[in-house]
Amino acid sequence: MKTPKRHTITAALPYANGPLHLGHLAGVYISADIYARFFRSNGEDVAFICGSDEHGAAITLRAKKEGKSPKDIVDKYHFSNKDIFEKLGISFDIYDRTSSDHHHKTAQELFLQLEKKGAFVKKESEQYYDEEYKQFLADRYITGQCPKCDSKGAYGDQCEKCGSALSSLELINPVSTLSGKSPQLKSTTHWYLPLERHEKWLSDWMQKGTFNGRQVHDPKNWKNQVVGQCMSWIKGGLQPRAITRDLDWGVNVPVEDGEGKVLYVWFDAPIGYISATKKWAEEKGKNWEDYWKSKDTNLVHFLAKDNIVFHTIIFPAILSELDGYILPTNVPANEFLNLEGEKLSTSRNWAVWAKDYISEFPDQEDVLRYVLCSIAPENKDSDFSWKDFQARNNNELCSIFGNFVNRTLVLTKKYYNSVTPLRNELLEVDVELIKTIKKTPDNIAKAIHSFRFRDALIEAMKLARAGNKYLADTEPWKLIKTNPERVKTIMNISLQITANLAIIFEPFMPKKALDLAGLLNIKLPTWEQAGSDQLISSHHTINEPYILFQKIEDEKVEEQIEKLKNKGQKPSKFLPMKDEITFDEFSKMDLRVGTITAAEKVEKADKLLKLTVDTGIDIRTVVSGIAEHFKPDEVVGQKVSILMNLAPRKIRGVESQGMILMAETLEGELSFVSPTKEISSGNTIR
Repeated sequence: MKTPKRHTITAALPYANGPLHLGHLAGVYISADIYARFFRSNGEDVAFICGSDEHGAAITLRAKKEGKSPKDIVDKYHFSNKDIFEKLGISFDIYDRTSSDHHHKTAQELFLQLEKKGAFVKKESEQYYDEEYKQFLADRYITGQCPKCDSKGAYGDQCEKCGSALSSLELINPVSTLSGKSPQLKSTTHWYLPLERHEKWLSDWMQKGTFNGRQVHDPKNWKNQVVGQCMSWIKGGLQPRAITRDLDWGVNVPVEDGEGKVLYVWFDAPIGYISATKKWAEEKGKNWEDYWKSKDTNLVHFLAKDNIVFHTIIFPAILSELDGYILPTNVPANEFLNLEGEKLSTSRNWAVWAKDYISEFPDQEDVLRYVLCSIAPENKDSDFSWKDFQARNNNELCSIFGNFVNRTLVLTKKYYNSVTPLRNELLEVDVELIKTIKKTPDNIAKAIHSFRFRDALIEAMKLARAGNKYLADTEPWKLIKTNPERVKTIMNISLQITANLAIIFEPFMPKKALDLAGLLNIKLPTWEQAGSDQLISSHHTINEPYILFQKIEDEKVEEQIEKLKNKGQKPSKFLPMKDEITFDEFSKMDLRVGTITAAEKVEKADKLLKLTVDTGIDIRTVVSGIAEHFKPDEVVGQKVSILMNLAPRKIRGVESQGMILMAETLEGELSFVSPTKEISSGNTIR
């Protein structure tokens, strides 16, 4: 099938309850960006859509643990992740958020359309209820023993150890994560999507590529693991799936009897692609329906394997019930990225965080893009190691790509004062190299069309290798003494290769591609110009050479490995217990509940807040090192635990009378140690 010239490209909405790590980037966003940049460079119409997934129980759970509102949590990670994507050159046309009013409106409108068409069934069922907290429990609020692998700590929707999708009712010995007690079953009413109605056409669409009698995609171009997982679900018999939940954070169910209920996050999150497209199209003066309802549009979802079922069964089932919507032409889901031979684990802090990389490897964002693409887990899990990262940078980017570019520019400056020489008669070696230049873009394009980004990158590097070998074989630095006319041809062709490298590497390393175009003193050419051996005209002046890639030294890599080792030495997650104290020593501490009534920054101290605390027996001042985590207006009214009888001491000229107790995560995030129920200031903690 010929690929259309309009592309709606979505990247899985990252959950706004934590930072991004290399697994996220390798699993979804690098590949998606390469795909979008490639088609843009071809002059085709692209809508590259993403945003923060900001609803769901995991966010409310984190908010409760940290004593914050869900909005506090999603605001923090939405802006943090957006900034990281921008610094890594991920070129979203829009990075939206599902907590926005326009998203809520779109999700509610689509719910009502589906409800009117009879796409849902409404039924009463028993769900777990926490009597102490007086609320129904979302799946992520319930843990227990997995019925498939017997692992303890499985969630009500999934066992993270064996990967099985679960129902909370299947868990053995379920426990509420709120109260720590066994929940009770209680009746509630919800809307369900009857997936069993969609089994036949989903099977045909997945295996044959047909929908409503029309060929809509080529099944041979789909990954085996995607088709396999989807068909496994279908053959196992699809079951009705609830699309609403008893929660107070999310998109409200917009019907009379929907009070106290929200749309389940898996239902509203993919609709975020549509609501974001609407917003983007309106801002750009485009028709959003062209990107979601036109048969000439190529709809592709990029995601990791844990999201396959939502994008190959559930979301297509929803789209099929809506008038005129197209289905995805491909869902090129990746497998998972491991780290130094071990499974990535955010709970163990066994991860390389994107923000840390950006901070510790300044101006080397494209190196990370290159390495993560070269090891992308396209068909099976892959592994990131710091030694391999170093080797790929030093041996490939520096010694091959960078070496060729630097030699070309330096010799052009030395021999011709940085002016492109006129090409003379071509020898066979030149003709063969020009053939390589011409065929390279087509080879890359074929691989990208087939979602083989690793192969595409290999093809791009082949041209850099060919250029490097060309210079090594022809040795213009020797030939200049005996045949200067021949050297003109060699350097002209080398400059044409360099210009082609700027084009073909732009999807993979956009910043370095622009740098390379700048060195050549040209505007970055489009993909349609790639393959030409006449990109740089004779007598064109190039700019002053500089080193494009810097080697990464052993010390830098050892430092990163040591950081990981230190993380690995904390399997319990926490610092070891301090020395024992007696009960009498403990009883001397006067711990009470207090309320912060005022807060301000301490002058010339970035980390300190001056807090006024009502302890129930007096009003006192406490200086606390929390200014990097909380703004003054965020803590006023906060219930806290305060150590009352700590000897006063002056901190930056302010007398502090006590200490506020804080909990700290491995990532260094702070939260208040607060009572879980309303309790007056002055009450003791024991």
